[in-house]
Amino acid sequence: MGIFNSLEISASGLAAQRLRLNVIANNIANASVTRTPQGGPYRRQVADFRAALDGPRILVPEGPASPAAGMKTGPGQVAAERYQVLPAGVEVGEVQDDPSELPMVYDPGHPDADEKGYVRMPNVNPVTEMMDLMAASRAYEANVTALTVARDMANKTLEIGR
Repeated sequence: MGIFNSLEISASGLAAQRLRLNVIANNIANASVTRTPQGGPYRRQVADFRAALDGPRILVPEGPASPAAGMKTGPGQVAAERYQVLPAGVEVGEVQDDPSELPMVYDPGHPDADEKGYVRMPNVNPVTEMMDLMAASRAYEANVTALTVARDMANKTLEIGR
């Protein structure tokens, strides 16, 4: 694994967490919207993360090849290593609507109230959104720290040659 792979992985984490923060901010901003262009109240959105399958991949040694696997090794020969390909980084699969139930709130004076006085509200819980916001913020900070350490290691490596 090269130093640039570490930087790319951290960069993909930063981009994914930034998008997650934007989705959470959008949820908080629309926490009381009962009328959307699609009709009905706003539905909470959730970002789906998955391992990056496109882009650079990392080769990690699995160990020396065994003679039983068909690899020949002899005196003075170094056994070829087998490599495992790992996906590098994270990507956002898609931003989906949360399918949970929309709560009904009794508010007969609301313009979107039904004949019984109930209003169907968005399924956004501010406490849940704040917890997700803090988790995304911590993950962003962790990616910044990993990026900074990788950069410092690269700088120290360049100083060795002086």
